[in-house]
Amino acid sequence: MLRLVRDIPGRASISLAMVGVVSDVSQPVWVIRWVIDVSVVWVMCSPGLLVKRLSRCACTGTQLITDKWRSTIATMQDVARAAGVSMMTVSNVINGHPNVRVETKAKVLQAIAELDYRVNVAARNLRAGRTRTIGLAVAEVDSSYYAQLGARIIAEAALLNFRVVIEQTGASREKELDALFLSSNRLYDGLILSTVGLGAADADLLRVDYPVVILGERIFNSPVDHIAMPNVDGARAATEHLIAQGCRRIGFIGGLDLDEPNVSSLRHSGYRQALAAPGVEYDPDLLVESRGLSLARGAAAARALLASKVPFDGLFCVTDSVALGALRSLADAEVNVPGQVKVIGFDDIEESAYSFPSLSSINPDHDWMAKTAVERLVGRISQTEGAEDPVELVSGFQLVGRESTAQSQ
Repeated sequence: MLRLVRDIPGRASISLAMVGVVSDVSQPVWVIRWVIDVSVVWVMCSPGLLVKRLSRCACTGTQLITDKWRSTIATMQDVARAAGVSMMTVSNVINGHPNVRVETKAKVLQAIAELDYRVNVAARNLRAGRTRTIGLAVAEVDSSYYAQLGARIIAEAALLNFRVVIEQTGASREKELDALFLSSNRLYDGLILSTVGLGAADADLLRVDYPVVILGERIFNSPVDHIAMPNVDGARAATEHLIAQGCRRIGFIGGLDLDEPNVSSLRHSGYRQALAAPGVEYDPDLLVESRGLSLARGAAAARALLASKVPFDGLFCVTDSVALGALRSLADAEVNVPGQVKVIGFDDIEESAYSFPSLSSINPDHDWMAKTAVERLVGRISQTEGAEDPVELVSGFQLVGRESTAQSQ
């Protein structure tokens, strides 16, 4: 290897090294290293041929320059030439093959460092039929629940060296189908799909030629792995908590499409089971529809309940976002929480701990759900032999009591 070091008065020095003989002498390749502040340097890449003028560079690094005045990226072939070995040997070193002599490995690693060679992971993954990218399709990316779930899934995927691309479906059946059918075109290795628009009648559409894990309450007994929440049990526990705190007329705010499996219908079922306790009345007038599960919809539903003049002393809301909206309307109406009305939600999103009063909620173990969904999907992606039957897994839950359901002093 030829190395020339030239010192420039008052400036950092620059070192040049020719990295190997190329077959096409019209395309000589040089490795040029510079540090800190090089004022004016003229670099010759072959006798009589002026290649490049470097002016006021404040950086460190390695750059390959050709006589066509452009940078090139070092290839495995360049590394092999510089180290005087075959490309197979370079590949063995990069992939940690044990049967490489120490001296040979050292030469290859030195050439890699000098050339600043970077393994093209994308190309390698594509050759192996993998991109190490998974899709996550959710209803709303600006929803606190989905944002926090997405962050957990991204973190779990990163532990397994996978990246996540998030798509918003708007809870639309058509857009959920788009996410499902176009994922292979987008080069995802697999998809985690939150089903809100798709229903039980669409279960067969999940039979695609790549791994899918679904989240949600719309499809059960599906042909793919399904991670679900403890909707009925959690809602029953939330309502029983209100009863234990002294509530006897407990309102319900959520969707009232109770004939189809969904978040609201399943949580209404748990609410209704808890109201079977002695001394507690089930009153249909205490069911208030929230056309959407947002803060604004929750606030509107609570205002409607207050305007109805139907007496109530407890409120179970199907999500924390709905409950936080309801708290706002109760505060605007000067209804004391928890003195006059106790309120509990479901999901235990981060904001619930910081509202005033802080909101009691059901925590359905989002960490477990994210970890399990990612591990199931990656397991399916990595599976080389016959696939096991799909599984349906339900998370545990914890009731988190806060100020909104505290006993009056």
